[in-house]
Amino acid sequence: MKIAVLAANGKAGRLIVAEAIERGAEVVAFVRDMSKASFDERVKVVQKDIFALESSDLQGFEIIIDAFGEWQNLSLHKSHMEHLVKILSGSAARFLVVGGAGSLYMDTTHSTMLMDTEGFPSEYLPLAKAQGEGLAFLRNANSLNWIFVSPPAVFLPDAPKSGKYKIIGEEFEVNNNGQSQASYADYASALLDIALDSKFARQRVGVIGL
Repeated sequence: MKIAVLAANGKAGRLIVAEAIERGAEVVAFVRDMSKASFDERVKVVQKDIFALESSDLQGFEIIIDAFGEWQNLSLHKSHMEHLVKILSGSAARFLVVGGAGSLYMDTTHSTMLMDTEGFPSEYLPLAKAQGEGLAFLRNANSLNWIFVSPPAVFLPDAPKSGKYKIIGEEFEVNNNGQSQASYADYASALLDIALDSKFARQRVGVIGL
């Protein structure tokens, strides 16, 4: 299995690379700054900004994982998605996106999202909206086998891998402790499960820790 991880230097990207290597995949990590790259020796590292990627850079991969993250210029969430969909149009690869939790639905009618609820942290609302715009664009990408993977509401960067998690659908869920949270490491493991399971296609799913 040949896997490309875009924006691999980020917190999520690094753990996704590590999980893919642990599962025996051939991994190419695309990074913007080679000087910050620190991966297992089995990982091939390519220095190239996402917006500089061309179709030829991503040929031959069975799975392409977009771990892009941005807190300042939030318009990049949608614009980088537009660029990737354009260069991957018609590709046979499975395209997975590390998404956000704010766009998870709170009801079966899908009329209210987590970001719309009272108590949603105001400091995260602009980011949630930007990630939601990326998802909305992706929903119309009919030429691509995409999967948008939302993390839980509380995403723990430094918590250990427990191996206890659940893949959910579009609707917000909590675990038996009433929590929507998981470590980045468990999210990475769940994302690889999703990437390797052909039943997931052109849809948004979520992940919560148990």
